[in-house]
Amino acid sequence: MNLKNIFIGFLILINLIFLSYFIFLNYDDLSSFPKNLKKTGNQTQSNAPKFYITPQKITFAGEEVPLEQPPVFERFDQALARLAYRHAFTSINFKKAARWFPQIEPILKENNIPDDFKYIAIVESNLSNLTSSKGAVGFWQFMPETAQEYGLEVNQEIDERYDPIQSTKAAAQYFLDAHKKFKNWSLVAASYNMGMRGVSRRIEQQKVNSYFELYLNPETGAYVYYALATKHIFEHPEAFGYADAKAQGYSIIKFKKLEIQENIPDLADFAKAQNISYFTLKSYNPWLRQNTLTLKDSNKVYHVLIPE
Repeated sequence: MNLKNIFIGFLILINLIFLSYFIFLNYDDLSSFPKNLKKTGNQTQSNAPKFYITPQKITFAGEEVPLEQPPVFERFDQALARLAYRHAFTSINFKKAARWFPQIEPILKENNIPDDFKYIAIVESNLSNLTSSKGAVGFWQFMPETAQEYGLEVNQEIDERYDPIQSTKAAAQYFLDAHKKFKNWSLVAASYNMGMRGVSRRIEQQKVNSYFELYLNPETGAYVYYALATKHIFEHPEAFGYADAKAQGYSIIKFKKLEIQENIPDLADFAKAQNISYFTLKSYNPWLRQNTLTLKDSNKVYHVLIPE
């Protein structure tokens, strides 16, 4: 009996020691809840929000979103949750946006495109020169035919879909054309994913004229909601734990533009002559797809960016 009591007492003592150690180990987390965790010393902790309130009102391009309708609110709420906790990608998007939004915004403004359309570039590509499985390329994910329709050169040597500035100008022209057709910016955004013809067909079939009332395929049906969620997070970085990412945004790089008036038979030699590496040349001029540049149109001027 005594041995049994001793054994039980020993187990209780071990449990008390373990419980004390656990409480000590987690004291900081418990005392700071529900605040966002911060980076302290050499220990990196997640800044993702533990809790946030989904807004009851939001607009896209100045147009009110009918969040009072449960299906609309729930789709927005779910898109917001997915992006809020997609911490690594969203943090990087904040950093990229510090460089690219100041260059995208003036192009949109010049063409009378609402500023909210800059978030479409994040939905499309996370501000990266991606290539999709279907062959869409660049920040704005142009297919070759559409790119050429809107004035972008696409061939083996040159692909201006990879040029963030030129492709933004082309996207702005698309938005203008779509707005002439739909007279509604949410439908313009949806058409950028589905195509004008596809959206027109759904409007005709379903006899409604609002993105938020259309029954669409899953991708297009979520498309504008992701743009809305991106907008809300970018407008309230502190609420979602992204203030530090925004503060550490990538700087805008200063370039000198070299006007190219003759063929370049070897871009590696060209880069060396400019006192930069071939890697640097390609990094800042991703529209150059080969090791050569051949001027096929004497009237077109190409500008190669050289970092100052």
